[in-house]
Amino acid sequence: MILVDSSVWIDHFNNVVNAEVALLRRLLPSAHIVVGDLILQEVLQGARSEAKAARLEAVLRALPMVSLMSPALAVRAATHYRALRALGITPRKLVDLVVGSYCIVTHCELLHRDRDFLPMVQHLGLRTLQPPLH
Repeated sequence: MILVDSSVWIDHFNNVVNAEVALLRRLLPSAHIVVGDLILQEVLQGARSEAKAARLEAVLRALPMVSLMSPALAVRAATHYRALRALGITPRKLVDLVVGSYCIVTHCELLHRDRDFLPMVQHLGLRTLQPPLH
């Protein structure tokens, strides 16, 4: 299972050319990609019109949806936050902490373009999907 972060979806929908978008486009036809509810919200809130939001929602809802937060995950995310703080690292965004924690708990790989996930990779065991080097 692969969870794609909003950082990649937004680039994809804006036709930004980068390695993560290229990997997403290669994976879309066949890989088991899921969309998180909070990621859906992040993508849709950036739409410039209701019509654009409706088109984006239709594309994303065609993929399996997962809920990223639960009471158990809230406790785990708080544990991850404290672990990073103990190392002198303060997570900047709650959503990224939740996304990373969800992936850690469910053993899901994360495809992203966001440096805020790097401490979770280095210290908490977050698994990420890396584009091939050229």
